Amino acid sequence: MAERGCPLEAVPLPPEVRESLAELELELSEGDITQKGYEKKRAKLLAHCVPLAQGVDPSLQAESRTSGSLQATAPAAKQQKPRPSNARDERFRSDVHTEAVQAALAKYKERKMPMPSKRRSVLAHAPVGACTPPDTSSASEDEGSLRQPGQLASTPLQSCPSVEPWLDQVIQGSSTSSSASSTSSHPGGKPAAAPAGPVAHARIADLHSAPPDVTTGLVQHQHAHRERPQLASVRGVPRGCGGSVLETAGGVPVNSRVSSKIQQLLNTLKRPKRPPLKEFFVDDFEELLEVQQPDPSQPKPEGSQMVVLKGEPPATGTDWPPSLLAALQQWGTTQPKAPCLTALDTAGKAICTLTYGKLWSRSLKLSYTLLNKLTSKNEPLLKPGDRVALVFPNSNPVAFMVAFYGCLLAGLVPVPIEVPLTRKDAGSQQVGFLLGSCGITLALTTDACQKGLPKAQTGEVATFKGWPPLTWLLVDGKHLTKPPRDWLPPARDSGTGPAYIEYKTSKEGSTVGVAVPHASLLAQCRALTQACGFSEAETLTNVLDFKRDAGLWHGVLTSVLNRMHVVSIPYALMKANPLSWIQKVCAYKARAALVKSRDMHWSLLAQRGQRDVSLSSLRMLIVADGANPWSISSCDAFLNVFQSRGLRPEVICPCASSPEALTVAIRRPPDLGGPPPRRAVLSMSGLSHGVIRVDAEEKLSVLTVQDVGQVMPGANVCVVKVEGTPYLCKTDEVGEICVNSSATATAYYGLLGITKNVFETVPVTAGGAPVSDRPFTRTGLLGFIGPDDLVFVVGKLDGLMVVGVRRHNADDIVATALAVEPMKFVYRGRVAVFSVPVLREDRIVLVAEQRPDASEEDSFRWMSRVLQAVDSIHQVGVYCLALVPANTLPKAPLGGIHISETKQRFLEGMLHPCNVLMCPHMCVTNLPKPRQKQPEVGPASMIVGNLVAGKRIAQASGRELAHLEDSDQARKFLFLPDVLRWRAHTTPEHPLFLLLNAKGTVTSTATCIQLHKKAERVAAALTEKAQLSAGAHVALVYPPGLDLIAAFYGCLYCGCVPVTVRPPHPQNLATTLPTVKMIVEVSKSTCVLTTQPIVRLLRSKEAAAAVDVRTWPTILDTGVRPRCADDIPKKKVASIFRPPSPDVLAYLDFSVSTTGILAGVKMSHAATSALCRSIKLQCELYPSRQIAICLDPYCGLGFALWCLCSVYSGHQSVLVPPPELESNVSLWLWAVSQYRARVTFCSYSVMEMCARGLGAQTAVLRTKGVDLSCVRTCMVVAEERPRIALTQSFSKLFRDLGLPARAVSTTFGCRVNVAICLQGTAGPDPTTVYVDMRALRHDRVRLVERGSPHSLPLTESGKLRSQGRGGHAHSTHAPVATADNPEQGGAQRGTGQQGQLTTSP
Repeated sequence: MAERGCPLEAVPLPPEVRESLAELELELSEGDITQKGYEKKRAKLLAHCVPLAQGVDPSLQAESRTSGSLQATAPAAKQQKPRPSNARDERFRSDVHTEAVQAALAKYKERKMPMPSKRRSVLAHAPVGACTPPDTSSASEDEGSLRQPGQLASTPLQSCPSVEPWLDQVIQGSSTSSSASSTSSHPGGKPAAAPAGPVAHARIADLHSAPPDVTTGLVQHQHAHRERPQLASVRGVPRGCGGSVLETAGGVPVNSRVSSKIQQLLNTLKRPKRPPLKEFFVDDFEELLEVQQPDPSQPKPEGSQMVVLKGEPPATGTDWPPSLLAALQQWGTTQPKAPCLTALDTAGKAICTLTYGKLWSRSLKLSYTLLNKLTSKNEPLLKPGDRVALVFPNSNPVAFMVAFYGCLLAGLVPVPIEVPLTRKDAGSQQVGFLLGSCGITLALTTDACQKGLPKAQTGEVATFKGWPPLTWLLVDGKHLTKPPRDWLPPARDSGTGPAYIEYKTSKEGSTVGVAVPHASLLAQCRALTQACGFSEAETLTNVLDFKRDAGLWHGVLTSVLNRMHVVSIPYALMKANPLSWIQKVCAYKARAALVKSRDMHWSLLAQRGQRDVSLSSLRMLIVADGANPWSISSCDAFLNVFQSRGLRPEVICPCASSPEALTVAIRRPPDLGGPPPRRAVLSMSGLSHGVIRVDAEEKLSVLTVQDVGQVMPGANVCVVKVEGTPYLCKTDEVGEICVNSSATATAYYGLLGITKNVFETVPVTAGGAPVSDRPFTRTGLLGFIGPDDLVFVVGKLDGLMVVGVRRHNADDIVATALAVEPMKFVYRGRVAVFSVPVLREDRIVLVAEQRPDASEEDSFRWMSRVLQAVDSIHQVGVYCLALVPANTLPKAPLGGIHISETKQRFLEGMLHPCNVLMCPHMCVTNLPKPRQKQPEVGPASMIVGNLVAGKRIAQASGRELAHLEDSDQARKFLFLPDVLRWRAHTTPEHPLFLLLNAKGTVTSTATCIQLHKKAERVAAALTEKAQLSAGAHVALVYPPGLDLIAAFYGCLYCGCVPVTVRPPHPQNLATTLPTVKMIVEVSKSTCVLTTQPIVRLLRSKEAAAAVDVRTWPTILDTGVRPRCADDIPKKKVASIFRPPSPDVLAYLDFSVSTTGILAGVKMSHAATSALCRSIKLQCELYPSRQIAICLDPYCGLGFALWCLCSVYSGHQSVLVPPPELESNVSLWLWAVSQYRARVTFCSYSVMEMCARGLGAQTAVLRTKGVDLSCVRTCMVVAEERPRIALTQSFSKLFRDLGLPARAVSTTFGCRVNVAICLQGTAGPDPTTVYVDMRALRHDRVRLVERGSPHSLPLTESGKLRSQGRGGHAHSTHAPVATADNPEQGGAQRGTGQQGQLTTSP
């Protein structure tokens, strides 16, 4: 240890002084003492130990600080991992000091390792009389260090004639540039000339502006000063100087005085900032994560390489107009009264019919206004080629069509977008980014639409988040200027420039603009006309959005080319009357209709009672989302219903399209030369590996898809691999469909990088040869080419989720979820499936809107069934399944769910679900590999309450149990039958159990001797009547009561293995009885012990309808009934069975998990004894204690507390069966108060029942004498999610009854270890901490303050249970949540990380 700036090693310090100095250093480094207080205390400690330096004021010897001994630095760097300079941040809550940290520091003191010291400000100054030339043995730029004794002898202060020559040299060196100083201060820089003069041998500490690292840059060689350069800064100046010369943070001397607070602030600002969250959690995952190897037995493509599929050649010799605008001019002048578009209101009435003459005149009027009447600073506001936003609602197709063609006539580029309803619409910011990237300054809309837009205080349209400033122009006739009679717009309907830009939202939520040039626009219209056989004056009914995709191509563009009449059905009308589009087909005798599969599905629900509907006029029913594999069910169901009403099967024409490639393929009717439709029944397992395998249709895990027809005329289509080089797929392989055609988009506007990847793809053969000299366009559709050159689509790239090495489609998961009773619990169209990255792999998340009338239990039952269905059909686990309240998910413009915005809210923790089911154990299979074990808590760990947070390996252990097996007394407690016999002999009348009914009266009690005798009679019945031998399995089917306990010990007395089973519910035999039968069969029970009512129930006619009652094993009635004989003999068993080894099986613990999986755990006698012993010590259970238990006694900790612990510990258990609370909610609280129970156990369902039923009756309970002040610990036992809100509300509700605020706590356990953590009666209060939810996404735990953004409360589950020999169960099924995977060897995690928890004996 050293004094600040004074050689301490010259005089040896006593050990007690060194220890005091170390504690003082620690207090300063942790901020518990001020700098001034530190200096005073340190000066007092060293006053009697350090001799005064000649010519130095003793009061100033402690002014200059050093960091630590150089001699102790080198081993410190080897023994301790370097601690970052910003280790004191919010993660570790270092303001909390506990015994564990002090103990760890004491160990470090024993090792004589240097203590950490606090940084000192560079601006700290003192007179030179108190300083020596700075020491260079430390690499920390703003601290000195301890000097070695040998060096101190060679540089005494007396050897310097004066400090002024040294000071002059330093001040001269300070005029050098800061860059030169910083360069020379690093080992890699060239050393400057050594200082000359009498102090040339003195070591000089270098300073530079970067903050110090007190652990990583320590010098390890005692002669390092020989290579140190000259300094460009100074620590102090002599008193004789005329002014106070200080140094700034950059090392430049100034003549001023700065306060210590400002110095400390400047030093704090110099410290490196905390890295961003993403960089903060960078770890060595590349080396730790398990890499999933491909299954060698997985299917692989076996077909030959596909060839490019060519469509039919474009039609020639037709009299089509040369361009779309020429067609508009032709029809507008020659057929001005021909109907072009009919708009309907929400009642289904036609409100406007736009003729071709009106379309032409209004478009001319708008184009003239855009080009001639909009000016800015006496210059036209718009120039040809500029982009203009079209903001029109879905209910006004007429105004949109006029605005669209008006922009085309003016040479402008229309960009249709959705109407923003609020300032924070889902995806609105991304739309604003698109508008800004397109350079849009003008937006067209209608008067009615503008009135509905959000307004600022000035009355103008509000500026939406992320949007550029816009000028709004109304396209209503009164706001436009009529052009001169001879005025014609400039012709700009040819060339390579974009005709319009269609927005597209990607999987990640970003919005891009797809630019469609004039040539592609015309080619698309001609190709659709040829493929669909459109002719003049045909009527088309359009249900789709006319602003984009197929609704725009058919209803706005191709219709004008062919002078068709379009009847537009608004979305609001479809919501009010789903049958409206069919009615309009009949009314207008429409020849074609454009719908989606959802419209067909809605029509099926509303078609009853509509007998006058006829679809015989239809020749094409175009299904725009035919690329969705699940649309086939709607098509088939629609055909089955409406085939009797004139709908022909060949009329249904699914099509596939994408914003980039426009229409890819469409099915043609036979009269247009189309082949017969086909469908394929494909294996889900094969599709997940990207392989086509035809499967039997009656199987569950199959996907039936229909073809989407043939490719468009003039197009070339191929299928390439999804990732990497675009190699051609094989004929039985699924890939991305690519199109080469003149009728595709050409670019993402302004995004050259992704444009090249999507629009300029060159497919190559297996040998690397390009298949064409023209580039292809990626469609984002996944599919293959089937027979007759038909195109099949099995999904979209945006919905693709890669989990491990398998691919899954979001639509497939949605369809599976909806198949599980969808209409009862969730809304059909309000389900979203997406993937989130967890441990470098995608995990599936399913979010749905829950119906208001669905209860929590029903919702969880539905979620469990969804998990089972997804697992069995898709062979993949769901990471999270969340249900949110109705109408809370962000909506897309036409009512669907905005997937990317939903995903963003999920990642930010802003979904606020009402029910969540997390299943990480089902899907996270690449947990990290084991790390090296670190046995002790390091100095980087701090304890928060009972939680240790820091950088050590996440490992903890309960207190050790004494190995009692060596003593004679302990051998009595090794086997529970021996414990009961011993208690019956020593304390025969000591009460063990007391059972209450709903009225609060005691129905039965059991003393030690009574339980012993009843168990002997049960054992005699098993050996004599059932003829069972040791080792046989016996099922115990009892209601909660003492019969169950007696039957359990009776089985142990005769050596049988008991299996507790929940009895079937009389009102729900169809559901509960098969579970009972399954447990009996899986456990291989040869006998069933029960009561007479349950015997009748098991053999009743209702039971025969659910199970085969003839296959029940032997059933014995052991219930005690007055005046009735039962199956128990009056004599006792001849001899009580004693297991030959503690490892012999004691009982089987069966339960059904939340996912509906039956799991059984084997418990040996050693494990049972260790469990009871640890619970006894943790909860302080002694014969004089009374505890109240309100739990189901059939599995887990509830069974252990109900049946085992009282016999082992000798305390009296007041048993409150949970079913009794249905008729008397206050029974449990009354029992706790009546029997003054210090410890009580309950379940979440019991706590919730009391909170709901008694929350408003606390005053009534108080008048009845209910007093909960006696409760020391109220533990909630559950193997499900923690419910902090429920426990907190329970504590607040019953605080008036005396319930202590900190009494309620939770236990933590799993199927294999039912009580990992318990809150002991003598333990500290349970701690609630708040963690950053964003950090949890990176599998890290970062503690934050309450109320912080993205904070999530977590409550403590008590201390780890005490450990002993053999205290562990055995099972091959361990579905529990938090540090390594038992099937993969496990991987220890840091305490700042989350993972899967494992326990050991």
